[in-house]
Amino acid sequence: MASEQDVLTALRAVPGPDGRTPLPESGAVSGVSIRDGKVYVSIAIDPARAAAMEPMRAAAEIALRKISGVSSALVSLTADRAPPKAPPGPAKAPAARTIGIPGVANIIAIASGKGGVGKSTTAVNLALSLAALGWRIGILDADIYGPSLPRLLGLSGRPHSEGRVMTPLEAYGVKAMSIGFLVAEDDAMIWRGPMVMGAIQQLLRDVAWGELDCLVVDMPPGTGDAQLTLAQNVPLAGAVIVSTPQDLALIDARRGIAMFNKVEVPVLGIVENMSYFICPHCGGRSDIFNHGGARREAERDGAPFLGEVPLHMDIREHSDSGRPVVATDPEGPHAKVYRDIASQIKARLEKGTMRAAPKIVIE
Repeated sequence: MASEQDVLTALRAVPGPDGRTPLPESGAVSGVSIRDGKVYVSIAIDPARAAAMEPMRAAAEIALRKISGVSSALVSLTADRAPPKAPPGPAKAPAARTIGIPGVANIIAIASGKGGVGKSTTAVNLALSLAALGWRIGILDADIYGPSLPRLLGLSGRPHSEGRVMTPLEAYGVKAMSIGFLVAEDDAMIWRGPMVMGAIQQLLRDVAWGELDCLVVDMPPGTGDAQLTLAQNVPLAGAVIVSTPQDLALIDARRGIAMFNKVEVPVLGIVENMSYFICPHCGGRSDIFNHGGARREAERDGAPFLGEVPLHMDIREHSDSGRPVVATDPEGPHAKVYRDIASQIKARLEKGTMRAAPKIVIE
């Protein structure tokens, strides 16, 4: 098996960003990860030189694939260094680094402040609902550490690629891409921030999405690197916040709303998941995780409340088996709930316009 030293030795044949210094000695290599013969390397660059650095990135991948025991290599260009401070003088508004995805009309994030609230299940069923409403839909699993899309859509296998560009897999008429298609299900992704950001950008832009009315991005939980990467580099049309009704989840959902507000991403609305439980035996209702908390949070923050999704075994069983309820039981009551929410999202997107992404600088 290849070692980190093998990787660095191979990269010595590649000139770094200055065109002369060997890449490992240039200080630009910001991360190396090796798992089961797969090598992942991130290279930190000045974002203004991203296009000029592409030959260096490609040469690094070629060098890594020549190492004995390496089955595949992925090299990402990342911009993890803050730009130099502007010289004294009149202040100028920073230019937005908006890079849209050709052919994609809208990009929305499905997010939550914490894990375990059913965000991925909600994202998949909303994507399928938007497709049922006549839109051309793609879905990106942006959770590098815990990808769920392969299991939820019942997809397996590696995407076909031509050069750097990958062809997304497809299920139920929706195009899908996930890091889970490229690594084993039980393979731990022990990556640092720059590598995560680089991987997300490649999954967004090095994929042949084609013409889409909307790309749904299933975000990882929290308010970290992935969210900031998308907000900084992609013209997000809006975000949907998923939460359960109990106070503990709502506290984190509130942080998610605050983050999107700070980076000027419109909050399209809040979904209350696992809102209530109807006993299949007696028909009695139980508010296991409380009820109505997400609606009250929406009113508090001035965000639209999109609807309540019940806690039901059918939703869980269909999700675990890769047969989402919207696709396999389209006339059922649960599919109707998701379609009603998707209809509101679609209506808000049709009224709005693509925004310019803000430039985020952390000092």
